[in-house]
Amino acid sequence: MAGGGDAAGGRVVPRWVDLGVIPMVNLAAAFALSGLVILAIGENPIDVLGLMVREALGYPEAIGYTLYFTTNYIFTGLAVAVAFHCGLFNIGGEGQAYIGGLGAGLAGLVLFGWPWPAVALAGVVLAALFGAGWAFIPGWLQARRGSHIVITTIMFNFIAAAVMTWLLVDVLIKPGQQSPESRAFPPESWLPTVDRVLAGMGVTVAPSPLNLSFLLALAACVAVWLFIWHTPGGYELRTVGRNDRAAVYAGIRPGRAVIVAMLVSGALAGLVGVNEILGAQHRLILNFTNGVGFVGIAVALMGRNHPAGIVPAALLFGVLAQGGANISFDFPAVNRELVMVIQGLVILLAGALENLFRPSIEAALRRRRRDDDDGAVPAGEGRA
Repeated sequence: MAGGGDAAGGRVVPRWVDLGVIPMVNLAAAFALSGLVILAIGENPIDVLGLMVREALGYPEAIGYTLYFTTNYIFTGLAVAVAFHCGLFNIGGEGQAYIGGLGAGLAGLVLFGWPWPAVALAGVVLAALFGAGWAFIPGWLQARRGSHIVITTIMFNFIAAAVMTWLLVDVLIKPGQQSPESRAFPPESWLPTVDRVLAGMGVTVAPSPLNLSFLLALAACVAVWLFIWHTPGGYELRTVGRNDRAAVYAGIRPGRAVIVAMLVSGALAGLVGVNEILGAQHRLILNFTNGVGFVGIAVALMGRNHPAGIVPAALLFGVLAQGGANISFDFPAVNRELVMVIQGLVILLAGALENLFRPSIEAALRRRRRDDDDGAVPAGEGRA
């Protein structure tokens, strides 16, 4: 549990400090270290980081791309968070998103030429089902055979990649071409982009891959919040995650909770396929996930496994993805690998070393509390 207790038994670190201040301190430290790395290669860190922010948020097209990346990170961050609440470390979001994309792509291929609402509805359902199905097997192995979820999920990432390669090379490839991808979906079945939707309302914005799946991601945040904290099923997951023996004593079956958590987690990761396949690529291609499942782990950790924290954390990594993609044009020494170093420092400080500054913050709060107590006027004093 985050935070500790003081002599009076209260919380040393208030919840708003734990969820807000500490992550911001960790983030500031990560960017300070990133600045030192940029300085070491001979560039001005303020100019580099400023350009990165402008390339991600400085104009409408950039904002669209940033939110497009953010959508994927919201889905995978939620997927990791749901499993984590049940005491599971699901690092198979990459494979689950990959197979979820297969489900979304099959909707586009089978319903070829259908209007986008029908294709989108089928794509959402199939992407969630395929992602959940891919996560079910590791969940069942953990619940029934005791196989460690970390091992099975990471192995299923490799299996998913092999399956998709086989399908797109030998089965679903468009006849007469060598590129391992399916035929393109017709435009009427594409998930509408936000610029097209706004154009229909008379608002003109620059085109970008940002599509309606961004709204689906926000709806998923609300659904996860309701499920985890306001339903009996969510309570069972959190109880098993805190203490599985206590859960058994309370009449909860940990095995079932594990399977449910992995099904929900896989379904959320699978929705990445809706954004990528139906909203952006409009065909099945290889490697469309591009590591979003692993970034989702950092998003969940930084967001404290709560949807309210996952959204800004996903936005941060969306800024890094979009801003870092274009920064080398102005600063050739700042290449893609250096941007990955910045991402790694954020992950390190917000994840593995998330409690690095907690003792100092707790000590400062204790001193402030003692000063407030010493400065308080006792009852009855100050009167004539």
